[in-house]
Amino acid sequence: MNSVTEKVLGIFTEISNVPRCSKNEEKIGKWLQNWAAERDLEYKTDKAGNVLIKVPGKNGLEKSQPIALQGHMDMVCEKTPDSTHDFSKDPIKLMEIDGWLTADKTTLGADNGIALAISLALADSKDIKHPPLELLFTVDEETGLTGANFIEPGFIDSKILLNIDSEDEGVLTIGCAGGRDTKIELPLNYIDANSFVSNFKISLTGLKGGHSGVDIIKNRANAIKIMARLLNRINNKFGLNIIDFNGGSAHNAIPRYCVCDVAIEENDLVELENELAEFQKIVSNEFKNEDKINFKIEKIDFVEKIIDSVSSEKMIDLLIALPNGIFSMSEEIENLVETSNNEATANIIDGKLHILSSQRSSVVSKLDNLTNKIEAVCRLANADYESGNGYPAWEPNWDSKLLAKCKQTYFDLFKKEPVVEVIHAGLECGIIGSKFENMDMISIGPTIENPHSPDERMKISDIEKIWNFLIGLFQTL
Repeated sequence: MNSVTEKVLGIFTEISNVPRCSKNEEKIGKWLQNWAAERDLEYKTDKAGNVLIKVPGKNGLEKSQPIALQGHMDMVCEKTPDSTHDFSKDPIKLMEIDGWLTADKTTLGADNGIALAISLALADSKDIKHPPLELLFTVDEETGLTGANFIEPGFIDSKILLNIDSEDEGVLTIGCAGGRDTKIELPLNYIDANSFVSNFKISLTGLKGGHSGVDIIKNRANAIKIMARLLNRINNKFGLNIIDFNGGSAHNAIPRYCVCDVAIEENDLVELENELAEFQKIVSNEFKNEDKINFKIEKIDFVEKIIDSVSSEKMIDLLIALPNGIFSMSEEIENLVETSNNEATANIIDGKLHILSSQRSSVVSKLDNLTNKIEAVCRLANADYESGNGYPAWEPNWDSKLLAKCKQTYFDLFKKEPVVEVIHAGLECGIIGSKFENMDMISIGPTIENPHSPDERMKISDIEKIWNFLIGLFQTL
């Protein structure tokens, strides 16, 4: 491992020791401010908690126009069912396996801790030549791009922004989808359970999950949708009453698990296990890329209150009817998902089923259309709903001067053309571009696989490539 990679990974390790789940970035924000103060660098924060560190130009580029390096502080906090990790206090346990950096049974947080680590390492290097840098680190990107939304005019001076939140080295990202969430509430009626019912806990685990933007094209199973189908199958055969339901974790993560407690009258556990085994074969045949689908059923203690049959069926119908997955592909860009939806979370809280639906599209009218469909399904189910304003798409600028220089720099360094793409995931560039007129932006990053899941991993050798690319680009700007 070369000295550059060691330096970056050393900082990344320090960052991984600081809790930074979305909406809980106070400690990492303070850590960044202390890091800047120790080096006598100018820094500031805003009301949202975003941090800006200003780094003077070096080695002849002191009077050049500033360039912003941008990433987000927060991470998606996911772990395997058997993990005892506490994201509020425990350091992420890093592991190197066959040239990849990963974590022990949790998300790695390279999305987007590696942006912080690379930016800080560049700022701390004495011998490289670079213009003045503005290191812009935002909060709460993963649950709604909150930090970017609250950046105020004048917070940064740069007219060029390099976002380090893409997940494929050798790719220059110049556009992304916009998005909008819909919160759904379905009231549930409860009745007294009779003494003839048996209560069971049905668990679905082991799915790959992943990023609901990047991985939606991979036809990965959604645990909430699969559980709803199973419940419908059992209800049609035996009849059931739902007791509790819990699936999914975040708006931008494809649900990997789902657990449902049910009450079934005078039913034998063996019959249910046989039904599960048959259904597992069906699901495994549909989702051949899912190799760890695991259903489990076990008896649980008697409870006095259960959801009545009408509400149970209405709940199952709503979970089945809501759109999920790819809605349409782009007609202009090959293999680009244009519009999609992620049925992200579903939980029973205080006598209501709460569902979070997360829509994405690079076309505003199609985002509106999909949201309207979801709201129409809610009305048919007599469910309450509220759709947010969302965040804008980042429209690609194929004539960007920054893009031209990035392409030339990459070719000069690596003797091959970079891929230029628009992605279905959301990036903060769309919001930042709407706030700062004439901002020229591009997004890059090392290869990260399976973000937003415990299988997240980052290719270590890509760190040096990103480093060299940035240094080379600084000379042309």
